[in-house]
Amino acid sequence: MTSTLKISALLVAVTLFVAACEKDATPADDTDKAAGRATVDAMSREHAEDTTEPSPAAEIAPSRPVMSERLPYAEVDNELVYGHFAFPDDMIEPLPAVIMIHEWWGLNDNIRAMADRLAGEGYIVLAVDLFGGSVAESPEQARQQMLKVVENPDKANDNLRQAYEFVTQTAGAPRIASLGWCFGGGWSLNAAMLFPEDLDAAVIYYGQVTDDPQKLLPVSAPILGLFGAADRGISVSSVRSFESTLEQLHKNHSIHVYPGADHAFANPTGRNYNAEAAEDAWQKTLEFLDLHLSVAADSVP
Repeated sequence: MTSTLKISALLVAVTLFVAACEKDATPADDTDKAAGRATVDAMSREHAEDTTEPSPAAEIAPSRPVMSERLPYAEVDNELVYGHFAFPDDMIEPLPAVIMIHEWWGLNDNIRAMADRLAGEGYIVLAVDLFGGSVAESPEQARQQMLKVVENPDKANDNLRQAYEFVTQTAGAPRIASLGWCFGGGWSLNAAMLFPEDLDAAVIYYGQVTDDPQKLLPVSAPILGLFGAADRGISVSSVRSFESTLEQLHKNHSIHVYPGADHAFANPTGRNYNAEAAEDAWQKTLEFLDLHLSVAADSVP
């Protein structure tokens, strides 16, 4: 089947899939909302002088040709949700998939570029949209977008459930990971808690974390956490507390804190890019995904 026919077939499958989706929401915890608001405040301080210009991370071309398309993958509040779907141009059989979750700016061209870049490494990538098509042009707009999700996370949970069903049922991916930066990093961890028995790996780039053992206990996905030592929004103390809880619960995890790196050091958008830390984090990400999403991953303890 040619790549064009692959996308056409997916479009037909998506139409049928979205029409058949059933909604399932979990009430949000007031404590979680309070923590989310605090994170929004912290992100607002970290990004106060930031811009929406692409970082060098979003300017690296995929290592092999990819196909990509804007596709509907979910329906939330009777509105179709469109994501960026990418896969290697030479894909024959379904590949492992990564649900990619945008930073607080939204699903912009820079996130799409990162999805294509990751697809070039041999993955199906679905870059989701948790902001309903809204893309921020300023830190204040980004703050308001993030606050809307904090105040009503059930919609985001529903969104991610349908994203997971899309990559498994429609795209046929045999193994699934989540990956996100900043706002998306926190939601990558949320995905691991949302699919405690099903997600195969989770990558967190300096997202909001928790040290609540009751929330982390059910998680079975291996976790890769990538943080900056100079990040004033996601503090090193909160990261170490998160790490300590994972250790106590005997969870499969790898946490890296980069000396001198600020918040958003690897973001696809913005001015905080730290080349040395970002490049190392990307290599760790690729190694982690290869370890846990490959066919041989079933033998990994």
